[in-house]
Amino acid sequence: MTDDIELTLTATHGPAAVGNVTGEIDLHTAPGLRTRALELIDQGYHHLVLDLSGVGYCDSAGLSALIGIWHGAQDAGGSLALAAIPDRLMRMLSLTGVDRFLPHYRTTADAVSALQGASDAV
Repeated sequence: MTDDIELTLTATHGPAAVGNVTGEIDLHTAPGLRTRALELIDQGYHHLVLDLSGVGYCDSAGLSALIGIWHGAQDAGGSLALAAIPDRLMRMLSLTGVDRFLPHYRTTADAVSALQGASDAV
C-alpha cells in the first residue's frame, strides 16, 4: 500500500475531462482520488473519463471511491467512464456487478468516442 495516487488531466474540452490515474487505490489513497475527481466535477468537468492503465492495485475502498465519483458526476448531470482497466480490477468490477452500470472501455480513445457520440461534450 502507498500513500500516493495521482489523477492527472490529459485533455479537457468544455464540460469533459480525461484523466490518468496512477498508483494504488486502497484504504489510504481512495479518499484522495475521490476528492480530486469531485473537485474536477465541481470545476465544471461533469463528464470524466478515467484511464486506469496505471493502477497497480485496487481494493474495496477504491471500488467505493469509483462509485462515489460516478454518483458525483450523475448528480452534476454528467457521467463517468473508465478506460484501459487492468484485468484484476475488471474482474472486481464484474464480480461486484459494477460493470453493469459504470461504462467501461478498452481504451481511452474508445471512451472519448462514446462520450462524443452520446453528448457531443468532448
